[in-house]
Amino acid sequence: MGAFTTLDLVVLLVYLAGVTAWGAWLGRNQRGGSDYFLGNRDLPWGAVLLSVVATETSTLTFLSIPGVAYLGNLTFLQLTLGYLVGRVVVAGVLLPAYYRGELNTAYALLETRFGKGTRRFTSGIFMATRLLADSVRLFATAIPLALITGWPYPVSIAVIGVLTLIYTYFGGIRAVVWVDALQMGLYLVGAACALIVLQMVIPGGWGAALDSASAAGKLTLLDFSTDPTLPYTFWAGLIGGGFLSMASHGTDQLIVQRLLTCRDLKASQKALVGSGIVVVVQFALFLMVGIGLWAFYEAREFAVADAIFATFIIEVLPVGITGLLIAGVFAAAMSSLSSSINSLASASAYDFWAPLVGAKDDREVMKIGRRFTLLWSVLLIGVAVAYVPMSEDATAVEVALTIASLVYGGFLGAFFLGILDPRAEQRGVIIGMACGILVVTWIWIFATGAVGWPWFVPIGGAVTLVVGAGVSRLRPRGEGGR
Repeated sequence: MGAFTTLDLVVLLVYLAGVTAWGAWLGRNQRGGSDYFLGNRDLPWGAVLLSVVATETSTLTFLSIPGVAYLGNLTFLQLTLGYLVGRVVVAGVLLPAYYRGELNTAYALLETRFGKGTRRFTSGIFMATRLLADSVRLFATAIPLALITGWPYPVSIAVIGVLTLIYTYFGGIRAVVWVDALQMGLYLVGAACALIVLQMVIPGGWGAALDSASAAGKLTLLDFSTDPTLPYTFWAGLIGGGFLSMASHGTDQLIVQRLLTCRDLKASQKALVGSGIVVVVQFALFLMVGIGLWAFYEAREFAVADAIFATFIIEVLPVGITGLLIAGVFAAAMSSLSSSINSLASASAYDFWAPLVGAKDDREVMKIGRRFTLLWSVLLIGVAVAYVPMSEDATAVEVALTIASLVYGGFLGAFFLGILDPRAEQRGVIIGMACGILVVTWIWIFATGAVGWPWFVPIGGAVTLVVGAGVSRLRPRGEGGR
């Protein structure tokens, strides 16, 4: 046990090279934008399910969730109840709307209801938010690489970014989905290995670890407090987590793009609801890793919470297993990063470039899509490097989820205005979204601690609905629409 050895390095390098080459090979028969961004709409729902889970959890689960349990308890798991409920709502309400037309992005649905302005406004916000949130994810992945090599974080970030770019650029969404499926399996195996090793290295094994954790209150799972300042309560999980899941899986191009690659509506619904069940199990697994780490390190303090599990992997795990788990870390990161790059390029090509230039040639869309892939890769790497000085304030998972929650309420409110309010029009929806996002951002900046981040989505959604409906009624119906 101990340091990262030559064998570990070989395991890691073989994995990275193999995944990069395989992902690029998967895109060999692409003929146009529908292939590159939607996999020709013929991907199996099981692979899409695994891709959805890998995309939404990735490195944040592998590194940050153990840190959440290490610093706190198991109450984070309450969010997964809402995650599952939210998916069921999306499967029944929003997915049928997506499959009624040949839509190529999540925001094309808004255009059919309100107009191009709403589609571009929402897509633009998605791009800015995804850039910030996924740059944090990329930074989290650079932690173990920096610990192994001694490289500074910027170099580690660039290496991961470039490797992911290669297979995303050549392979498109087909490579993203299938590589995600493989990589999810790898990092779950890695977590299971960590649990087994913790049994061997903790004095008294898991029995002693759970006894001490229980005495310290770290096995608390349910908290029925109604205090809105607490982020992890049953009500915040059920309501806040539910709204967060409805927004992320029903309005975010990152996830919706995967669901649109399924062969039909029924397959897409299976992939979505099934992913909610898998997420519950996955979060529980990684939270337990955090409890084991707390017992092993005897509650030792770490400068960066996201470095706790990474330190254990490198310093404690047996030779070979260390390489496997580090490969799992990279698997988690590359799956999320590749998904982000492809979805950003897709939104850029379909929501902005194609309508502006009047492009209808599918091959031309794929060509420009690859250029956007390069652009967004550079931007993600750059923002991740800029995040380095701020990395000690919170775990990456909480930072990324908070950033996403700032805008998800506005997104969700816009979609529900389109579905529930026949009098809603473009001007009202855009102003409503802007107000919803601004209100939540104000709370985050100026009322820090007054409201837990899981409540951001319900608050933003409510403001968007009220303001959007109100503004739409200020003018005679039919004016200011499209």
